[in-house]
Order: sequence, then structure tokens, then C-alpha cells
Amino acid sequence: MASEDELGRDRDAAEGGGAGNGARPPAVGVDPQVAAAVAAAEAAGPASGETVRADSWIWAVRLVKTRSVGAAACKGGHVRVNGERVKPAHSVRVGDEVRLRHEGRERVVVVKRLIRKRVGPPVAVQCYVDNSPPPPPREAVAPIGLRDRGAGRPTKRDRRELERLRDLGGLDGPSGPAGRPGNR
Repeated sequence: MASEDELGRDRDAAEGGGAGNGARPPAVGVDPQVAAAVAAAEAAGPASGETVRADSWIWAVRLVKTRSVGAAACKGGHVRVNGERVKPAHSVRVGDEVRLRHEGRERVVVVKRLIRKRVGPPVAVQCYVDNSPPPPPREAVAPIGLRDRGAGRPTKRDRRELERLRDLGGLDGPSGPAGRPGNR
């Protein structure tokens, strides 16, 4: 009969743990390139128990385009961690809820994995759970006052019609912007 130690090694080998090296078994149904990129991101990330700056994390997982935009969002009060406004250097930990108001919508994500370096979109998506509300639908309204290409220079009558349309679309009154009479 096998000893308890041998059974433990066999169980570890079957689970993909190997000789206690801490390696995780490969995820089922994940692209091997994505899995390799995730492993590289984890290797470059902080050790267990460490934290990452808020501005750096939201940039690394591609919620903002640049780190300076992330820092500006933090300074402007557009980033909240666990319901609290944070500065750019605030520490983010696994399990934190990060709310970011950016480009006219609010993103609500839960931190699943900490990374410091910016990674590709397939890897970035695996670093958080997205609980954001769906984005508002884009309206299929034609822009006001655009002319067809090659239609030539607008006539005086065309210009007046365009101005009338723009005045109806805006918040200004019929007399034009800021109450000034129009140039008619």
C-alpha cells in the first residue's frame, strides 16, 4: 500500500501542481497565446500581498488610454475604489470594486488580478470582472447641417436654412446664440 506522502504527490501531479512549484493547471478552452501572456503578466506583476497604484492599474487593464489620463481621472474625482474617491497613488487590491466615469459612461469593475504593465485586450479582460451597465444606444440621427460632398458652395438661401436648423437643434432661442439678433 502507498504511503500518505506518495498519495499526496500523485494527487498534486494529477491536479497539475507538480512538485509544489505553485504553477496553475492550464485553463480549459483558453487560447495558448493568451495563457502565455497571462502567465507573463502575472510574472511581471506584484508578489502576493502587494498592491498596485489605482492610476497604474486602470491604465494596465485598458480602462483608460494613458496613465496620465488615469491620474487626471483620479485627481478629478472620477475614480472610486469601494465607494471612496481616491488619489492616483491609492493602493488597489484583489477584490476591490473600482468605479470609473470616463467618456460619458461609468465603468464598474471588480479587481480579479493585479498587474503593473499594460497588456493586450484579451489578457486585460481576465484581470477584472465587468459589472458595468450597458452603454447607452447610439442614436441614428443624421448630423444637422452637413452637406453632400461635391454639392458646391451653399447659396444664401441654403445658408439661412442651415442656420435655422442649427437654431432649432440647439438651446438658443430663435434670435440666435446668447440672445443676439441674427445676421440677416
